[in-house]
Amino acid sequence: MSTELESRTVPPYNHFTQIGDPVLRIRAEEVQPECVDSQEITGIVDQMVKVLRHYDCVGVAAPQLGVPLRIIAMEFREEKREQFTPEVYQQRKMSTLPLSVFINPKIEVMSDTIHTQPEGCMSVRGFSGRVARYDRVKVTGIGMLGTPDELELVGWSARIAQHEMDHLNGIIYIDRMDVSSFTCITWARINSNGGRDAIMFDK
Repeated sequence: MSTELESRTVPPYNHFTQIGDPVLRIRAEEVQPECVDSQEITGIVDQMVKVLRHYDCVGVAAPQLGVPLRIIAMEFREEKREQFTPEVYQQRKMSTLPLSVFINPKIEVMSDTIHTQPEGCMSVRGFSGRVARYDRVKVTGIGMLGTPDELELVGWSARIAQHEMDHLNGIIYIDRMDVSSFTCITWARINSNGGRDAIMFDK
């Protein structure tokens, strides 16, 4: 088996695991202090950032790449603003978020204000649902790649953090969503194509 093929078939994957994979339903383990600076953890973090950017998404947790460890990465680049109308961008309280990587993160709710917005997940491809999340949170942990060890987030960035933290506890957004809002995001395209369509699991 070639090295390239092996890298695709053993964690950390270069794709997102999908709902049904047991790794998404277990509580991830903490990274032991003596391992934080290890080559293994560095490799996992590098792969997480690579996959995050390849799929042009805003967050990834290590379990989504098949690794049951408490590591998250988040990023909302300025270029993503073009993917939303100005009204949606403002209504969802979106803003840029520099690459932020945390090992053994913890989250603290900083406001009782809750917003309910459509939310999707790269591990539940092709669907979305409305989820209530706190408006302001603080994430603390071991910062990697220049990330501070404490970060206060508001609006959509706070939503990203809560979503990724859920992944570390075996929780997927469908567990929290308004069930009646669960939607196939390509339903209109499916209709216009006479039912001939497919959900792609790679970019």
